[in-house]
Amino acid sequence: MKTPQWAARITGIPEERIVKLAREIGTAKPAFVAQGWSLQRHANGEQAARAICMLPILTGNIGLPGTNIGEEPGNYSYPVPKLPIPPNQVKAKIPCFLWTDAITRGKEMTALTDGVQGADRLEQPLKFMWNYSSNTLINQHSDIKRTHEILQDESLCEFILVIENHMTPSARYADVLLPDITNFEGSDIISNGYAVGELGGPIFLSPAIKPLFECKSAYEICTLLARHLGMEQDYTEGKSFEQRLQEAYVTMKEKDPDLPDSLETARKMGMIKRRAPASGGIGLAKFREDPAANPLKTPSGKIEIYSERLAEIASTWKLPEGDVITPLPQYVATWEGYEDFELKKKFPLQLYGRHPKGRVHSTYHNLDVLRAAITDAVWMNPIDAEMRGIRNGDMVRVSSLRGETKIQAKVTPRIMPGVASMEQGIWFKMDAQGRETEGSVNVLTSMRPSPLAKGNPQHTNLVQIEKV
Repeated sequence: MKTPQWAARITGIPEERIVKLAREIGTAKPAFVAQGWSLQRHANGEQAARAICMLPILTGNIGLPGTNIGEEPGNYSYPVPKLPIPPNQVKAKIPCFLWTDAITRGKEMTALTDGVQGADRLEQPLKFMWNYSSNTLINQHSDIKRTHEILQDESLCEFILVIENHMTPSARYADVLLPDITNFEGSDIISNGYAVGELGGPIFLSPAIKPLFECKSAYEICTLLARHLGMEQDYTEGKSFEQRLQEAYVTMKEKDPDLPDSLETARKMGMIKRRAPASGGIGLAKFREDPAANPLKTPSGKIEIYSERLAEIASTWKLPEGDVITPLPQYVATWEGYEDFELKKKFPLQLYGRHPKGRVHSTYHNLDVLRAAITDAVWMNPIDAEMRGIRNGDMVRVSSLRGETKIQAKVTPRIMPGVASMEQGIWFKMDAQGRETEGSVNVLTSMRPSPLAKGNPQHTNLVQIEKV
């Protein structure tokens, strides 16, 4: 049994405040309990996410107006028709975070060790990488130095195709780099369904300029590749991308008669706002009304606080030492966590990454005006800084088991003692000695995945910070 006293010791939150919060959650009617995504990006993130989802269940705050099911609040994604996609003939799937494992040890990856789905194991390692409009090939993936070693070894992933409109760090690893158009050079219909709450709607993109030089859209690139493979008719069905958009608009108009009469008129408007439908926005509402008629996708069809399925997984999966899967959500001490006392002798600070104000993930990092306006820095508490002789603005070295980098220090009481924080998304650079020079947090992060989802653990890091 865990107590408020026990939790206060680990979290630094006073015992009285923990008790007060518990009573507020337990007595509020309704209670809206939600979580962001950073909480699950830890070495045991599944446990924290499941525990939060238990709060509205245990207090009966589900299925009613003003309640939530413990997940991130839903966003209204206006339905925009997509291009037709034939069934994927390859049934095996891997957790996306383990793509580097699929390169180095693909044939060793199984359903019981690595969360492979659709097959008992992978038959082949990953040999061809197609990276479209993404900096996750290396910059946004964990352990940049190890990822660099994997990507530069041509006996592993033999061919890397990148389609981009900027020379990102990921683009530098391409065997073939194809120039993509920007949103200013093409037409499209998209739905802004992220972080919009109940207000979404279609956005109609129109080219402000013609494509520069030899830049081509993804549809053009795929059409040319299909032509080379003798499959152009199968891919395009004889239709240009503009014809595809016109067809999509007709379908949208049938479902939403209040849209303008033509796609051209909609393009002049740019974006059309639509509120989410009044019904269907409350999690588990139908289940609360009639559980028998609206069973859940659990084995029992009911809410399962104790999961028999997870109990079976825990008994059959082969987990690395220290990884734990439990049928009940519970606190588990993790590698490089608060209770990794031996490693904390060398790396005593808990480091997490965060989103900066000057870019979106790594997008816009190359704009010097934004970098000048918002300085990247590692945040640390004055107590930790004084112990190390560090003052605000000093250049410091941040190191972990994986590597090290240099960055400016921001000394502030806005972060608790024993914890440090760095902005993610900096475009990394290595000097001649292989040392990162720009302050990229992913030189410090680990490739070791979380136990159940085999997901991203990038907020679980023990580091040391020293004045340069």
